[in-house]
Amino acid sequence: MKTQIEVARSGKVTSQMRRIAKDEGLDPEYIRDGLASGTIVIPANANRTKTKLVGIGKGLRTKVNANIGTSVDHINLSQEIKKLGAAIEAGTDTIMDLSTGGDLSQIQKTILKASSVPVGTVPIYEAAVNVAKKKGAITKMTEEDIFGTIESQIKNGVDFLTIHCGVTLETLDRIKREGRLLDIVSRGAAFLVTWMIYNKKENLLYEGFDRLLDLVHKFDVTLSLGDGLRPGSLADSTDRAQIQELILLGELASRAKAKGVQVMIEGPGHIPINEIESNVVLQKKLTNEAPFYVLGPLVTDVAPGYDHIVAAIGGALAASYGADFLCYVTPSEHLRLPTISDVKEGVIATRIAAHAADIAKGVKGAMDWDIALSRARKKRDWKRQIELALEGERPRKFRKESHSRVTDVCTMCGKYCAIKLVEDFFKKR
Repeated sequence: MKTQIEVARSGKVTSQMRRIAKDEGLDPEYIRDGLASGTIVIPANANRTKTKLVGIGKGLRTKVNANIGTSVDHINLSQEIKKLGAAIEAGTDTIMDLSTGGDLSQIQKTILKASSVPVGTVPIYEAAVNVAKKKGAITKMTEEDIFGTIESQIKNGVDFLTIHCGVTLETLDRIKREGRLLDIVSRGAAFLVTWMIYNKKENLLYEGFDRLLDLVHKFDVTLSLGDGLRPGSLADSTDRAQIQELILLGELASRAKAKGVQVMIEGPGHIPINEIESNVVLQKKLTNEAPFYVLGPLVTDVAPGYDHIVAAIGGALAASYGADFLCYVTPSEHLRLPTISDVKEGVIATRIAAHAADIAKGVKGAMDWDIALSRARKKRDWKRQIELALEGERPRKFRKESHSRVTDVCTMCGKYCAIKLVEDFFKKR
């Protein structure tokens, strides 16, 4: 079976490419060219046909991902399915199952069956957790434990996989020599580093990268090369270890594309506002413009409970500079497992960031949405404003609570509404 990249390079346009082109309002040839060059990916496991297709990359709308999943301390699959529903209803483009508690394979299959959008995972979670259960320690993990899990998840129908291939013995030495405030905050990387340090061996996923490519190629699964050394504190941003890993990921991305495998790159993390642009420019330069998938970035460390806002600020900037895919952050980030309400808040905040960036990037149709709402606002057409709102439930509630004696204005300005006061004058001109 040929992958989307391989078909695109042959000059053919597939039905998947046409669907993405229609959704984005672009020429199918643009999508084909982006796939062929590696600047666009369409995460869609060939073994899973009920997925809504999503294009991620250059010239497309900035996409949003929502993370769900159980933890060791909270195993409630029915609640995670409700979070899935809330995220999709709020407009997420993809879902990642980051479960670490319970029957991980069954949880994954249930989420895949219930999801109408592409689903991603981090296979090292399942591999490490199962090894710890069966063998008593993560350090006893073998190459077969990892790659067997990856193969199983691919067969289950997972559309994209986060793989931490850039965490090597060399990059670990860089962290140790340079020093960090918060050493490693990636859970997947921490599992691998624990194994590497104990066994005094190189990262199995780095050394086995060709085997990985063979596995994902079979069902055209998209690789998301994980940033295991992303900074978890502003104090650690854009350090040598982070950039060394990015250089490595760029090299691995080239190998993936040469093999006909779709690939995107994951990025930080906690980054000050003034470093966001340079991080995006570096990623695009070092990876030949592979789609960039960022967590936030979070632009300050001092707002626990409001990190969805912190991430939206960073996400809007990152995407305006060229990032293609934003992973949401919820209000409960760094504090606890998110609730259904947290998931909804996180998706909406990240969608706002994505859309704001699309206006700045000149993405086709982005500004048209804002103009349409502004026209409804000028007419004080409350029904139409709510219909056009990115999320309608809250504005509908607020409008219902606005007990103005004059129905065509709101209680903020009442009869002194600026739009109403001057409309007659502008109508005459």
